[in-house]
Amino acid sequence: MRGITRRGFAAAAVGAASWLLGAGAGPGRGAPRREMRGMWLATVANLDWPSRPGLEPDVQRQELTRLLDTAVRRRLNTVFFQARPSADALWPSPYEPWAQYLTGTQGRDPGWDPLDFAVREAHRRGLELHAWFNPYRVANHADPGRLSAGHPARRHPSWVVPYGGKLYYNPGLPEVRRFVQDAMMDAVHRYPVDGVHFDDYFYPYPAAGQTFRDDAAFEAYGGGFDRRADWRRDNTDRLVREMAERIAATGRRVRFGVSPFAVWRNSGTDPRGSRTEAGVQTYDDLYADTRRWVREGWLDYIVPQVYWPLGFTAADYAELVPWWARTVSGTRVELYIGEALYKAGRTAQPAAWRDPAELSRHLAFARRHPEVGGHVYFSAKDVVRDPLGALRRAAEDHYGAAARP
Repeated sequence: MRGITRRGFAAAAVGAASWLLGAGAGPGRGAPRREMRGMWLATVANLDWPSRPGLEPDVQRQELTRLLDTAVRRRLNTVFFQARPSADALWPSPYEPWAQYLTGTQGRDPGWDPLDFAVREAHRRGLELHAWFNPYRVANHADPGRLSAGHPARRHPSWVVPYGGKLYYNPGLPEVRRFVQDAMMDAVHRYPVDGVHFDDYFYPYPAAGQTFRDDAAFEAYGGGFDRRADWRRDNTDRLVREMAERIAATGRRVRFGVSPFAVWRNSGTDPRGSRTEAGVQTYDDLYADTRRWVREGWLDYIVPQVYWPLGFTAADYAELVPWWARTVSGTRVELYIGEALYKAGRTAQPAAWRDPAELSRHLAFARRHPEVGGHVYFSAKDVVRDPLGALRRAAEDHYGAAARP
C-alpha cells in the first residue's frame, strides 16, 4: 500500500463510515444501513474528469475532489474510478503509457499520481473506491501510428484487431489475456483499492457490415470448439475467472465486479432469458456469459446497466430487475442496478426520462426485491449537474440516512 498502513487505513475507514452514519437526517423511508450508492467516474475522452486534457495538476486535483465532495453530499458511498480507460493508465504503470486524457499526449508523465490521490481522497471522505478497468479497448481510433512510442500495441501488432473504426486487443490470444491481467493487477498490488471493476466491453459491440478478424487466433487456439462463438465466450470466461483467482490470491478484501449490458439473452432466443426484445444480447453479441459468471460465483457483485424506464416495451426495467434478482438468488453474488442518470431530462429519450420522479420510482421498485443491494449512477458529471433534479428527488425519497456500502 502507498502512503498509509493497512491498520491506519482500516481505522480511517471505520472512522469515516461512522461519521457518515451519524450525518444522516434520520432513518429515511426504510433506508437500509448498508446499501450500494455508487457513481461511475469516467475518464475516457474526458467524459467526467479531467474536464479537458492539459490542465495543471492542482486544477485536476481540485476538479476531482469536487466530484468526490458531491458524491458525499448526494449521500453516495462508492466511486467507480476509471483508472485504465484505453490500454493506458492513470497511475505510473510499468506496463502501459500514461493516459492522454491527463496531458493531451499519451505517455507524457502528468507529474502526479491520480489513482493514488483518488484512493486516498475517497477514503478520507468515507467513500469506497473501485478501480474501473476496460480490458481490451486499445484506442477510439484505428491508427496504430497515433499510439505512443513503445506502446505494447505497437510492439506487438499481432495482438491488435481494428474493428468499427477502433483498435482492440484480441481476446483470443493467451498472451494478451495474461498481459491485460498483469497490467490491471499492478494497480491492485500497489494501491488500497476496495474493488476491481470491469465495464460492459469484452468483445466489441457489433459494427454493421464488419467482421472481427480473429481467424488466425481461432485456428491456433480454438481446436476444442466447433463454433467460434463458443470459443470466444470461453476466452471471456477465462479472463473473468482468472482475474477472480488472481484478486483472491492477494489475500486482501478486494471485491470484483462487472457492469454488463443488462440483457443476457432475450427469452425469444433462450427460454432462460428475460422477456425483452433487445437488439444486443451479451451472450451472443459480446460473447460474455454474464449469467454463468454469477451462477459460478466468479464475481463478488454484478451491476447490470438497466438503462431503460419502467414500462419500456423492448427492455422493461420492471422485467429486468426481477430477472437479475432471480439470477443472483441462491448465490453469494451481490446485485446492484446501474441507473441511466445521464438520460434524465434528455428530449431524445423516451418521455419517462423527462419526469423527475422516474428515477425515484426505479429505487422504489427495486426495493421490492431483497436481492437488490443498491444502485450505481452513470455518470459523475450528471451526479453534479442533475439538471432535472432526478437524483435529488431520489435521494430525498430514499436516502434520508447515509449508508455504508
